[in-house]
Amino acid sequence: MLHTLIAQISSTSADTASTAMDGVAREETLSIIELIAGGGWYIMGPLGILSIVAVYIFIERYRAITKVTKGDTSFLDQIKQLIMAGKIEEARQVCKSTNTPYSRMIEKGVMRVGKPMPDIVLAIESEGKLEVTKLEQSLSMEATIAGAAPMIGFLGTVIGMINTFHEMYTSGNSIELDQLSGGIMQAMVTTAAGLVIGIIAYLAYNILISKIDRVTFTMDEITVKFVDMLQEPA
Repeated sequence: MLHTLIAQISSTSADTASTAMDGVAREETLSIIELIAGGGWYIMGPLGILSIVAVYIFIERYRAITKVTKGDTSFLDQIKQLIMAGKIEEARQVCKSTNTPYSRMIEKGVMRVGKPMPDIVLAIESEGKLEVTKLEQSLSMEATIAGAAPMIGFLGTVIGMINTFHEMYTSGNSIELDQLSGGIMQAMVTTAAGLVIGIIAYLAYNILISKIDRVTFTMDEITVKFVDMLQEPA
């Protein structure tokens, strides 16, 4: 009889410990889907859209700017030879066939060969600014996402805390921990998501800006070379 009672107690203790361990294991594991769902669709939805837009802008602009930075600038030697030979139209055709921001910029200068030098420089610089503006397309949106995503996440935090305090107010002294967990989880998850998206967009924006600065430097270098070429004695 005693042995039977001891066996039952041991079995009950083992089951209780197993259940507790299972509960702890379940509490310690939380998937990304559960985290996103815990943030609330009305906050996590816009944040998800912003993250997709930020990644798309970065990839699209990165590829476009990289293509420009790898553009061939050796056509300038051919332009020099043609201009020195008085073949202005042929030099213009070379610029058209090259079809890069650099060649389009120089084409404006070639079209004004023979005019005062300030007019030539102004035409080249104006075209260069236009080409840089094209490269900067959508970068303002990337910067906006970098600033807006953390603010939207913070809005989710405020809403989550309001829900939490509302539950505390309506429940009085009978408040339970599980009633508060939803609002607190939403408050934390939305802030984290907004910060992550904002950081990624901020880094992407600065990477693109640094690559555009390289393009601008190359444009300035080509402009100086072209102007020096025109001022060389025949």
